[in-house]
Amino acid sequence: MNSPSTEPLTAQSRLNEIDRSMQWPTILLLLSAVVWLLTATAFALLASVKSTQPGFLAGCEWLTYGRVWAAYLNSMIYGWGGNALFGVGLWILARLCRRPVPLPGMLLIGAMFWNLAVTIGVGGIIIGDMTSIEWLEMPAYAVPLLAFSSIILGVWGILVVRYGRPGPVYVSQLYVLGALFWFPWIYLTAQIFLVYEPARGVVQAMANMWYVHNLLGLWLIPAGLGAAYYLIPKISGRPIHSYYLASLGFWSLALLTGWGGMRHLAGGPVPAWFVTLGIVASVAMALPIAIAAVNHNVTVFGRWDQVAASPALRFVVFGTISYTLASLIAIAMALRSVSEVAQFTLMVQGQTHHMIYAFFTMTMFGAIYFMMPRLLNQPWPSAKLVQTHFWCSTVGIIIMLVALYAGGWIQGWQMNMPTLDNYGNPVHLNFLSIVQNTMPWLHARTVSILILGLGHLALAANLLWMVALAILSCKKALCPSNSKLVPETAVS
Repeated sequence: MNSPSTEPLTAQSRLNEIDRSMQWPTILLLLSAVVWLLTATAFALLASVKSTQPGFLAGCEWLTYGRVWAAYLNSMIYGWGGNALFGVGLWILARLCRRPVPLPGMLLIGAMFWNLAVTIGVGGIIIGDMTSIEWLEMPAYAVPLLAFSSIILGVWGILVVRYGRPGPVYVSQLYVLGALFWFPWIYLTAQIFLVYEPARGVVQAMANMWYVHNLLGLWLIPAGLGAAYYLIPKISGRPIHSYYLASLGFWSLALLTGWGGMRHLAGGPVPAWFVTLGIVASVAMALPIAIAAVNHNVTVFGRWDQVAASPALRFVVFGTISYTLASLIAIAMALRSVSEVAQFTLMVQGQTHHMIYAFFTMTMFGAIYFMMPRLLNQPWPSAKLVQTHFWCSTVGIIIMLVALYAGGWIQGWQMNMPTLDNYGNPVHLNFLSIVQNTMPWLHARTVSILILGLGHLALAANLLWMVALAILSCKKALCPSNSKLVPETAVS
């Protein structure tokens, strides 16, 4: 990839032309993503409060803990995650294909259908018309529209690649195309085996774990890695440390991730070799994890002044470091000796949030800070709001992960390890005592959500302010005939 600071004017002009060609669909996706992020934060805060105060809003059946928690997960994964993934991933794909995109209306329709499907699905969850399947709680009538819109967006991505300018294939393209291809496959497969023609017995649990693991590992994670592989060299002005290693990392992730879900069923009524296969695949994931860590960290090593100066790069580097740490913790939790303590505790929730928020979400934040000034030809109006967002996100993530990991480990240890009674006999703590001992950690989680929510409000305020200024001043992104070039190295 060429250094951003040395790109010729013609290449810079082409990038601006590409940005204008998909401007409105991308802005719609990113604005929708932020709206869903705020919605998910509200649901998360309500669910966290109700986990320590069950009587809070107990008279409203629409706001029971089960519905609110499911609404939070679906708003976060499909609302925020889906919109951010499509907005950032397809924008990167178009830029790397080096040609104004075909059929932007198709992208706009896909984005509208996706948000309509998520709205119907989350609404169905709130009114109680939901399934009991983890991460598939949306009612069946929302599924066709969600699947259809994902296929539209995926086909659009293929068209972008098909009609792009001839040139090298970048690893970012591989990750984005992989995410676009894998989602319809794993989503429709899970719906068939779990909702429409449900399998029987233990096969249901196996199919559900396969879906949960692959939705994270083959959809959100590849999109985050693709964004990092594009943004780090683009902002830092350095090429990726090793392109060949990056390609090896992609294909090893594609081959190994699908087998790792069975490790979550350790101790369950499933064939032992299934669980062992999942553990082996999870440990083997050390290869793509190490490749990503080396490529990302070595590329920015020694450029810490750029990391400090660029808000986009700060978020992305935080996300890539979090990916390495979260992946190593996932490998440790796959081991039987650790799983015996960590399984069925807050640690599982902590590991999921480590990947979804500390890695994927922070990387998407960095992409948004890089993209919006180029889409709107308008700088971010408030540097203080950007700083508020970053530090609230950083502090909130740290508090949440410490609370969930530490609280979960203590919770699992107390459930497994006996104590001594007054006569020296080993006895287990009763479950109510264990629940009471986890309360401080759950309160800390609530505090972390409040801090994260403050950061989300800062992002939303800054983004809406930016859009309003662009509309009022009729900037180039909104008036293509008056367009001027936006340097790639401009600080977001």
